[in-house]
Amino acid sequence: MARVLVVEDHVAIGGAVRTGLSGNGHEVTWAQTGREGLDAIRDSTFELALVDLGLPDLDGTDVCRRIRADQPRCVVVILTARDEEIDVVLGLDAGADDYLTKPFRLAELMARVQAHLRRGAVGASDAVVYRVGDLEVDTAARRVRLAGREISLRAKEFDLLARLASAAGAAVSRTDLMSDVWDEHWFGSTKTLDVHLSALRRRLADTARECGTPAPEIVTLRGRGYRLDGSTTDPATR
Repeated sequence: MARVLVVEDHVAIGGAVRTGLSGNGHEVTWAQTGREGLDAIRDSTFELALVDLGLPDLDGTDVCRRIRADQPRCVVVILTARDEEIDVVLGLDAGADDYLTKPFRLAELMARVQAHLRRGAVGASDAVVYRVGDLEVDTAARRVRLAGREISLRAKEFDLLARLASAAGAAVSRTDLMSDVWDEHWFGSTKTLDVHLSALRRRLADTARECGTPAPEIVTLRGRGYRLDGSTTDPATR
């Protein structure tokens, strides 16, 4: 059983989600406005939050930011009728780990929730530092530095980079990335992988420009997956 926050103003959708989650044994708090959602996170701790971007009083991205700031270990999944990639990116940049576009099937939502609850952070229990060129990925501290400058990454961005760095110079398939970073029984679209990879590339490129040091490149291998390119050293184990 997990404690789940649902921030959704649509009565039919919110009611169906609450019923489905409760039927799977979860303890559900349903907030129908953004302010109710913010009150809930002040009063309780949640393992997972489902947040509608189109709330009547607050922008759902602001709610995501507050959840991420107040409860960084909570998995945040945005629910959105906005299927434009820029809207999804804004939601993910606000701290969300994943998204679902409305209308969605309740079975897909339940499977996605279970996948996130099963999945712990990749590398969180490993004391390994991967070095790829001037990039350092510290899995124990969950910190990334390029030429000594720290790069702030969202949870899934860090997990993706750690997975790629663990096999730097080798191809990693989309299937393996979804399995290792999200869940081996992933259900539904893998577009979330593309959005996270795109954001990760931007963060690496922005930091490289700021510090004047080239960052390892995430290369797309059509039909194969991705490869993190850069000179590597053996990972240090603590």
